[in-house]
Amino acid sequence: MMPLLVKLGVSLLAILALAGVARILKLGGDVRIRDAAHACEIADELVCGFEAVDVALDRAGIGALLRDAQGRQLLIRRHGAAFAGRLLDADVDARLDQDFLTIGTSDRRFGTITLYLGEAAASWAAGLRSLKA
Repeated sequence: MMPLLVKLGVSLLAILALAGVARILKLGGDVRIRDAAHACEIADELVCGFEAVDVALDRAGIGALLRDAQGRQLLIRRHGAAFAGRLLDADVDARLDQDFLTIGTSDRRFGTITLYLGEAAASWAAGLRSLKA
């Protein structure tokens, strides 16, 4: 019985040690896009040289839409403890529902995301329709 309790204690200590290391390294957690500047930093990391001139942030910070001077539009979404992004093309699927914009890309593995953009949702939906032209 005693060896079993020792194994249990060692296992518990190891789990707590790993949790402590994860906390020190700031792994996991609830990552959010803080503001437009943060969204621009993420965009530049995802697409080298992408300089946004217009940014729409989801109110919860889980995603963003960005437009550069050339008219390219980039969709950013949370992916685990990091962010993923796709440049949008004519195959974009966008649905507007009042202040919410649901966007799907030509890359089905990227999935769809619903962004709460408030009053800006309608203008961004119109901009996405222009990609189809």
